Amino acid sequence: MNTALRVLPPVLRDALRGRWLVGLLATLLLIGELLLRFSGGGATTRVSLLDVVLILTPLIGLVVGTMQVHHAREMTELLLAQPIARRTLFVALYLGTALPLAAVVVVGLLAPFLWHGMLLGDALVPMLALAGAAAGLAMLSTALAFVIALGADDKVRALGIALGVWLVTAVLWDGVLLLLALLFGDRPIELPMLVMLALNPFDLARVLLLLGSDAAALLGYTGAVVQRSLGSSGGRVMLVSLLALWLVVPCVIAARSFARKDF
Repeated sequence: MNTALRVLPPVLRDALRGRWLVGLLATLLLIGELLLRFSGGGATTRVSLLDVVLILTPLIGLVVGTMQVHHAREMTELLLAQPIARRTLFVALYLGTALPLAAVVVVGLLAPFLWHGMLLGDALVPMLALAGAAAGLAMLSTALAFVIALGADDKVRALGIALGVWLVTAVLWDGVLLLLALLFGDRPIELPMLVMLALNPFDLARVLLLLGSDAAALLGYTGAVVQRSLGSSGGRVMLVSLLALWLVVPCVIAARSFARKDF
């Protein structure tokens, strides 16, 4: 762990030099400011921010994480020539990429509310939950990006796979679920829908944040199935457990791929 902490600062400096962090922060601040000015805050603003987070955070995490693995290849080869364990180096590279993204997302979401004095009272817990979920999605999407990048040596191919994963999970998934519900609506499809929900971490985060909230009407078909089958409390336990698995499993797979990879 001490070795990882020594390797982490240069990786963080390399990530912080990237313009993508500044661009993402500016985008989130601008969106938050516009939503607060024109919608006046409240549940509507939080739901709009949730949509932005579910689309933008996975996209940035997948793209930047994939590019970072290939961009840091020379530095990785240099560090591997030193007496540093591969698993230790992987931890430093992963945290050096994921932590700045998570921090920027949290600051970009909370800063406009704090500036307008709306981060107190009833809005505090929902906004902290949204920021926490956004940070978790940043860590999760970066882990998925590392799995993709370590499995595809060609940078363009890896980037194409990452964009394909984002397109399917963040954009097309709900449409596929709706189509299945329309085609097989006369049959008991609750279990297949729960399985489909478990296969998409970004949809899991959406349902978790909306479950039992004032915006529960926006849960969608899968969210309604969760609420009807497990209730709000049981549904939250299941969703949190599945999201934890989605974070741990890609990290383990990426760490093993990194340990076996011939750089």
